[in-house]
Amino acid sequence: MATKPVVPPASVLRWFGVVAGPAVLLSGFLWAGGWLPPHHLTQKDMLDALRAVDGVHPGFRRNHAKGVCVTGWFEGNGHASDLSSAPVLSGGRVPVSGRFALAGGMPFQPDAPAKVRSMALRLVAPDGQEWRMGMNDIPVFPVRTPQEFHDLQLAARPEKTTGKPDPLRIQAFRDGHPWLKSPLEQIAHRSLTSGFADDTYRSLDSFLFVDNRGTKTAVRWAMVPVQTTTPPEGHADDHNYLFHRLIEDIHARPLQWHLMVTVAGSHDPVADPSQAWAAEDRQVDAGLLTLNTVESEEDGACTGITFDPLVLPAGIAPSADPILQARSGTYMRSFSLRSGEKAPVPAITPAMTMAAIDREEKAP
Repeated sequence: MATKPVVPPASVLRWFGVVAGPAVLLSGFLWAGGWLPPHHLTQKDMLDALRAVDGVHPGFRRNHAKGVCVTGWFEGNGHASDLSSAPVLSGGRVPVSGRFALAGGMPFQPDAPAKVRSMALRLVAPDGQEWRMGMNDIPVFPVRTPQEFHDLQLAARPEKTTGKPDPLRIQAFRDGHPWLKSPLEQIAHRSLTSGFADDTYRSLDSFLFVDNRGTKTAVRWAMVPVQTTTPPEGHADDHNYLFHRLIEDIHARPLQWHLMVTVAGSHDPVADPSQAWAAEDRQVDAGLLTLNTVESEEDGACTGITFDPLVLPAGIAPSADPILQARSGTYMRSFSLRSGEKAPVPAITPAMTMAAIDREEKAP
C-alpha cells in the first residue's frame, strides 16, 4: 500500500496544526445537554469555545460542515453473527444513506491532504431498525475527556491580531497534558491517501456487540477500502479537489469498503478513545459497503440526518466510552440549531455533483 507519512511538527504552532483538525473533530461531541457536570462545564462554555475557533456559520452543521451526501447498500456476510444478533450483520442487502465530510466548522474551508476526513452512514434493516455511525480517518482521538477538549479549544483559539493561536497558550496546554503526547504522535504519523475513496474510516469509540444469549463483546470497527490506496497529490489550484475526485470516482464505478470489526483483547482500553488497541486483536470481516450515488447537501438525502452513533439496532450497544456518550446529545443540539436557521448554499453544489457528461450537456 503506497502511503505518505506526515513529518512530526517541530514548533509549537506546527504542533497546533496537527491537533487542530482532530480537536475540532471532537467539537460536535462535547456540549450535549446535561452531559457535562454543571459545576465544571456548561453547554455555553463548550459552544463559546467552538465558536472561538471556527466562528459562526448559520445553517451548517457545527462540525464537519463541508460535505456531500452518498447512497448505496450494505451486505452483511454473517461472519460477525457469533458476536452480535444485529440483523444487518446476518446477511442480505440493506439500503445506506451517508455523507463524506471534512472535520471542522468552516463550510468553505479549502481541501488539503492532512485534514481529517469522515464517513457517516445510516443502515436500515428490513424491520426498520437503524444503525448510524460516524467514522473518521485518524487512528485515535487526540483527547480523553470533555475538560481536555475544552482546554485545548481555548488554547488553540486564534488571536484577533494575528489570526493564529498564541504559542505560549499552546505550550502551556502541552506542558499540562503530557499523557496526550502518544495519541497526538499517532495522529501526526498517520498515513495519508489521495482522497475519500481510498481512505480507511474508524469508529474510534468502542461499542458492545451483543449475541443471542446476551453475551457482550467490546469492539471497534473500520471501513477499509477495496479501492487501491495511493498517496496524496498536490492540488493547490483547486480548493475542492477531494470532493471533485470523490464525485468523479463514484460516477466512474461503485466504491466499496469492507466492514472490519476488531474484538477487544483483555488489556485493551474500552473507555479511552485516545488509546489504540493491540495489533494482534481478532479481526472479523463483517460485510461489504457499496456506494454508487453522490449528491449535494443542497438537495441530498443526508441533509436531514443526524449521524447519532447511539442510534443502534438490537445486538449493538454503547460502551463506557465517555466521548461516545456525549455525541448523541451533541448531534441533536447541532441539528436543532441549524434547523432553525436559513438553509445555506453549500460549497459542493448540485451542479458540481453531476457526472461530467451531464455537466457538458447542460453547459450553455
